[in-house]
Amino acid sequence: MKKLLALLLSSVLLCVFSVSLAQEGPVRITLWHSMSEEAGVLMEGYVRQFNETVGKDKGIVVEAVYQGAYADAVSKMNSVLTGKQYDVLPDVMQLDATGKVSYAAAETAYTVPEALADFPGTSLTLLAPAMANWQLAGVQLGLPFATSTTVTYYNKTALDSAGFSAPQTLQDIAALSSLARDGVTVYAAIPNTPTLANWLGQLGSDLVDQHNGTEGTAARLACIDNGALAAFLQAWKDLYASGALVNASGSTDEFVAGRQLVMTSSSSSIASLTERIGGAFELGVAAYPRVNAQSAAGATVSGSCLVMFDHGDARKAAAWELEQFLTSAPVQADFARGTGYLPSNALAEESDVWAQLVREHPQYQVGLTQLAETPDTMRSVTVGPSADFYYGIINDISDMLEEDLSVEETVQLMQDDLGGMLAQYLRANP
Repeated sequence: MKKLLALLLSSVLLCVFSVSLAQEGPVRITLWHSMSEEAGVLMEGYVRQFNETVGKDKGIVVEAVYQGAYADAVSKMNSVLTGKQYDVLPDVMQLDATGKVSYAAAETAYTVPEALADFPGTSLTLLAPAMANWQLAGVQLGLPFATSTTVTYYNKTALDSAGFSAPQTLQDIAALSSLARDGVTVYAAIPNTPTLANWLGQLGSDLVDQHNGTEGTAARLACIDNGALAAFLQAWKDLYASGALVNASGSTDEFVAGRQLVMTSSSSSIASLTERIGGAFELGVAAYPRVNAQSAAGATVSGSCLVMFDHGDARKAAAWELEQFLTSAPVQADFARGTGYLPSNALAEESDVWAQLVREHPQYQVGLTQLAETPDTMRSVTVGPSADFYYGIINDISDMLEEDLSVEETVQLMQDDLGGMLAQYLRANP
């Protein structure tokens, strides 16, 4: 299998779009990344593979620099942009959603449409929902690298023994309420920005206007007049009343210990959960729960992408080569096998690496199937006051449950709180 992967990689590397890098000595570029532990080992390995193959063939040398967690890397990028110290910026950077707005506004941003115009004939076979997550105001900012979606993890051993199958809707989770005894919780969760966007998206609604802030600056809630927010809040209130829901953030430790039976979390957690459970019970993986049986399937895409900065023609060409390599089918299949992230390249699913992985661990297929079923119109949320907005959702929905507010009262509360945050941000950033 390793030999086959090497052959596949070699084939892809030699076929990557050719560019002219004529100059004395190799073109040296820098990659900032936020992959740690096993994912970091893999990223460093891919950079070495690139340098030994495409880089050697085309005269490119990549230096990979770990910049800490996404928040740390974005903070450093923002500081550099504010100080206009553009020479400090890397050629390629791994970026999460918190950096989309500031990257898009950067004078030295080198976007995918610009690269496609500079290097015509480039063929990209990346999944549409994964690509769409990295668009802002109609511009494709970068290419998806570490792609994930939110799925349902459940204690299959416990549910099977009680005669229950994998929960598919919030009502199905409510039906597990009889299992909430002897210190065991069925489900613990508090909706926040991304999870609320998932459930509203299933109901055919955005959370905020401007297509969840991806086509312009969000100015108001888009889920009130169409009734989607009220519908979700009623379903959530009913789930809480059933006794199956605890109004607290879900705990991975509690789930691994068998004290929580259902957990919604990133699909990239499969590998680590499997290792931590260690055979104590069978790990079940199902699609993200739907609000109700009539809701559409799907959950928004998350993870990170690779963006580029403009440091001159030769370095731009080299950066584009690296982006294509890291998002190629062989690399994406191998990265998925090693981390639990989903391959963002459509051709990766056809590889022997992926086929063997899902034969041995069919749980990995759940997230990719869900990604394929999620329309690329279901977007994650981008708002100016992102941190306050996130905690505002948590606090308002918690108040509904703990203070027994009606759905109507909660809708008005969220309109006042969240809508007020958006209005205040617009006034401060005209």
